[in-house]
Amino acid sequence: MHSRGRSLFLGLALYRSALFAGHLTQLVAAIGKITFARALIMRSSFSRRNLITGIAATAIAPAFSSASGNPQDDKKPWWLGDGLPQENASTLKIACAIDLRDGITDEPIRSVVELGVYHVLSGGPSIPWTVGQLQPIMDKLKAAGVKLGNLMIGGFPNTILGRPGRDEEIDKVRQSIQAAGQVGLPVMEYNFYAHRAMEGYYEEVGRGGAGLTGADYDRMKDLPPLPEEGAHTLEEMWANITYFLKAVIPVAEKANVRLALHPNDPPFPLSRGSQQIMATLAGWKHLIEIVNSPSNGITFDCGVTREMGEDPVAVCRYFGSRDRINHVHYRNPHVLKPYVKYDEGFIDEGDVNMFAVMRALIKVRYNRELYPEHPRALDYDRARGPIRGYPGGGGYAGDVYDIAYAKAMLQAALVAERAR
Repeated sequence: MHSRGRSLFLGLALYRSALFAGHLTQLVAAIGKITFARALIMRSSFSRRNLITGIAATAIAPAFSSASGNPQDDKKPWWLGDGLPQENASTLKIACAIDLRDGITDEPIRSVVELGVYHVLSGGPSIPWTVGQLQPIMDKLKAAGVKLGNLMIGGFPNTILGRPGRDEEIDKVRQSIQAAGQVGLPVMEYNFYAHRAMEGYYEEVGRGGAGLTGADYDRMKDLPPLPEEGAHTLEEMWANITYFLKAVIPVAEKANVRLALHPNDPPFPLSRGSQQIMATLAGWKHLIEIVNSPSNGITFDCGVTREMGEDPVAVCRYFGSRDRINHVHYRNPHVLKPYVKYDEGFIDEGDVNMFAVMRALIKVRYNRELYPEHPRALDYDRARGPIRGYPGGGGYAGDVYDIAYAKAMLQAALVAERAR
């Protein structure tokens, strides 16, 4: 996955266009608008830079801890009514990104809990990870009723490119997996590409002047390989990841940790001369066959699925029925030409039926994190300082919008399942 340089996660890769009838349409609209407005009122003086400011973990104030009110705890918070179903231990968990690179303070945790989100994800430290690094983070979040469900691991370029030094890197990854298992971290996400095709991104202007992210293969298809990366064929990349998986998956199984490989995003045919193993559905399917284990799974990104011209619901059913969805990204692009040209707009206006995707995840009993990523640039965030990340990407207000939409979709899908 991809670093976004802000507390609501390392970013890099989502959705729209939900089709329901009658009361479900009204339900989703009402929940989403109320949650979004309420969050902005509560955080009207909020600064994104405050989220990024973190120091070493310290004890949570008792007053904050007692007010966290995770509805998945045994004791139901007093403010939580019975009108709509809530996420619980058996459902998927909507997650926010949080910046843990410099430790974690109370404010970013509070900014997540205020949204009714009790699961977070982030980029991990340099490898090898240790229990001493991870345990204070897990404890601090747990004290606030929040669970860390996914950390991105990186820092093994020789492994990806098949170069000398990969065995030392792989040993560090194995140590990191063991540390994750000891502290109860369930998922580790990673990427495996020779070069990410970021040069194809550019900013577009959407409704009311909001920032959108365009992607066009023509902008970068003729770029030469970088000297430090070189050019690599599919055969080389498959050989490299096979070597990696056979070395780390047995360790992950013993540690009760699942690995989630993020698709190539953008899924362009070539990226500076290198072919991409996770840029086709056939590649996704081949990945889980290399080592047949729940620990060897994917990040199901319904946005990338649509960018490749595939049906997100059918793809969700394929991997979900095999218990190989280990993490989910929830976003909604508008695709002009599969694989090579699309734009990432608001979560409610793309080509993906987001409601159908949510229902499909419930039907396959997916119960890990779902991350509504890639927020759009809104004036509310622009007025509070520069926004880092994707061209046309947003900040906290954009995240609030996406989270509210995802929560509404989840509740509507749960209502629909009850009515079956």
